[in-house]
Amino acid sequence: MSTPAQIVENSRNYTLVSWSAQGAWQPIPMERGEGVYVWDANGKRYLDWSSQLVNVNVGHSHPHVIKAIQEQAAKLTYVEPSATTEARARLGELLAEVTPGDLTKTLFSNGGTDAIENAMKAARLFTGRQKILTRYRSYHGGTFGAASAGGDPRRLANEPGVPWIVRLPDPYAYRSPVYRGRTQEEGDLIIADMIEEIVELEGPENCAAILLEGYSGTSGIIQPGAVFWTRIGEICRKYHLLLISDEVMSGFGRTGKWFGIEHYPDVTPDILVVAKGITSGYVPLGGTILSAEIAEYFDKHTLWAGLTYSAHALACAAGVANIEVYRNENLIECSHQLGKVLRKGLMDLAEKHPVIGDVRGEGLHQVIELVKNRDTREPLSEFNKPLSEPMKTVATTLKQNGLSTFVRWNLIFNCPPLVITEQQLQEGLAILDEALSRIDQYYEA
Repeated sequence: MSTPAQIVENSRNYTLVSWSAQGAWQPIPMERGEGVYVWDANGKRYLDWSSQLVNVNVGHSHPHVIKAIQEQAAKLTYVEPSATTEARARLGELLAEVTPGDLTKTLFSNGGTDAIENAMKAARLFTGRQKILTRYRSYHGGTFGAASAGGDPRRLANEPGVPWIVRLPDPYAYRSPVYRGRTQEEGDLIIADMIEEIVELEGPENCAAILLEGYSGTSGIIQPGAVFWTRIGEICRKYHLLLISDEVMSGFGRTGKWFGIEHYPDVTPDILVVAKGITSGYVPLGGTILSAEIAEYFDKHTLWAGLTYSAHALACAAGVANIEVYRNENLIECSHQLGKVLRKGLMDLAEKHPVIGDVRGEGLHQVIELVKNRDTREPLSEFNKPLSEPMKTVATTLKQNGLSTFVRWNLIFNCPPLVITEQQLQEGLAILDEALSRIDQYYEA
């Protein structure tokens, strides 16, 4: 049996890590997980404050999901996608039940990135138009087309990317100059008007769809209000554009509703993209869910999309079990209620620590943005630059004190599994409190 040091050495010698210069990689060798906790190979326990990559929604090692995977593995692990299984049929049926509007049929894939690729393909095939309009501050995946669609700066290394992506301004009330001296609602309406103008300038006859995250994720949980979404729906109807809602991160209870877009009842997506919480990361799986009208189009027209592992039997069984857990344990409502506790705790920290400039999010999907000064809103670490010393201090202190979470730029993400208890939330908030105390000195009053 390998020692923890050997695991790290062999990982560094024989494997590659994503989004990093390989020589800088110093991984923690993880061994097991249960509920909201994970343990490394040295036996140290961490509170999983970000659900890994905001995907382990039902927590680690949930017995119902493990049992479903084991039972499916004993029967059939894989069959080619042109065949089908009971797990595939049942998961498709369940997704039609829990998704909003008349979303009826799912094309299963390996994860969120290829589900986004398939959504863009479907929109372009259905409309006969080429352009997909997306936000600058967004993330839609790591493959060539999906990375081009996302505005995340990681795309810059492979630009120019695909040529048919059009970028849209962001409803970033905390930082966008559009909002200065205005309410969020006023700023949201101006941003929406700018988006309509972009559609007109690009030629509506060339635009297939607007692709937006149902609830913003790794770009900073930057979310507009209801008036923005209402106007987006109006723009889509006026110019006959499809609306694609990326729910890879915000789906399956993360924001206190089944899907982030459901916070805005005046708008319904034509295509909805899922991954992450569909299996809580137990087995890779993504899905592109089409409205009845779009699905009917592909009854007579070829859907030019597919993967060897589409609708993988183990993944679909895990997906069915996850939806059963969400329902049986009332996790969507738990996220809504515990989100109030989390928000109160974060606001209490903001009262104590002036470096917290903004608190954003819904349910168990929240972020704090750290600043040098609340009046100037100068970030504690620059956008798309290596972490500043204060942010390195925060990240290191959190890990040392047993809290594992996602720290990026001047942001700390607070997105624990939906099975977390109020007591465990307080445990995480206390660790966060101590880490913030280490950097209060960097605040410039």
